[in-house]
Amino acid sequence: MFQAVCFDFDYTLGDCTDSIVAGFVHGLTGLGWPAPDRETVRGTIGYMLEDSYAMLTGDRDPARQAKFRALFTEVARERQIHETILFPGAPELLRGLRERGVKTAIVSTKRGDTIELILENHGLRDAVELVIGSADVKRPKPDPEGLRTAMARLGSGPEDTLFCGDTVLDAGAAQNAGTHFAAVLNGTTGAEAFAPFQPDHISPDLWDLARWLGV
Repeated sequence: MFQAVCFDFDYTLGDCTDSIVAGFVHGLTGLGWPAPDRETVRGTIGYMLEDSYAMLTGDRDPARQAKFRALFTEVARERQIHETILFPGAPELLRGLRERGVKTAIVSTKRGDTIELILENHGLRDAVELVIGSADVKRPKPDPEGLRTAMARLGSGPEDTLFCGDTVLDAGAAQNAGTHFAAVLNGTTGAEAFAPFQPDHISPDLWDLARWLGV
């Protein structure tokens, strides 16, 4: 159906909630803010850490945002590598696409090297051709830079590329890049939020996405 299929990572393919919440608690309390509750943090997953910090605190000072990232990373990075779980059907979907000759990539606001180590830990590094993370772009989603970079490196065009994600940031990136889009409801965003973006498909889980793709 598509020459290339690109995925967001958090709440699309994988669940890093526990390690991310731990990083937020460490980062925010280290800067004198109250510890956030789990559901509040979940609602910010998918945004750049600096933006999440500003959303939770109202503090837009670049130096304090940078400090938050540093504190978050102290706790969260190693835990994400070893504690992240993949959603049911993720390994089968990624391997199935590659076996059918479809190029696959991940385009995420998480650091690309962290994602690569997570995939390696699950024995899936060879199932994904390309990872574009936050350090690989100047402008995060919904800016299309990450998707356009992926397409250029994969050799696919917007008309032949599908982006799969769980947030309106992902839907906006696909719209801005001119690609097809499939929403995956593994996160905190409900199906109704995607209506303005006219997705090609809305999947309640990855098994459904695989069936729709014919994998």
